[in-house]
Amino acid sequence: VQLQAYGGGLVQAGDSLRLSCAASGRTFRGFGLGWFRQAPGKEREFIATISANGDTRYYADSVKGRFTISRDNARNTVMYLQMNSLKPEDTAVYYCAASIYVGASTRSSDYHYWGQGTLVTVSS
Repeated sequence: VQLQAYGGGLVQAGDSLRLSCAASGRTFRGFGLGWFRQAPGKEREFIATISANGDTRYYADSVKGRFTISRDNARNTVMYLQMNSLKPEDTAVYYCAASIYVGASTRSSDYHYWGQGTLVTVSS
């Protein structure tokens, strides 16, 4: 069972980037999914979450209005994070995760499956 985040890279402030999260080994169709990030020297923080049916989404205040989470339950690439108007403070390793619940959750403790992260670097 594996999740893998990819799509990170080096961009300039104001640019956009789209992260993807691919699943293998099982389906996560019936579970909430989330994105978290960890900046150098900081704790991992919640970014966005989406419920199993995609109807409910929550965002951290720091990314609200700039980032959009979505999911595709019909494909192995299960989740996306569209990041617009990127800022240097968005620089971090981004992780995708699958919850053990159907709903959207902002709590990292609800997530039992974690992917390897992808680095996003935003230069000023």
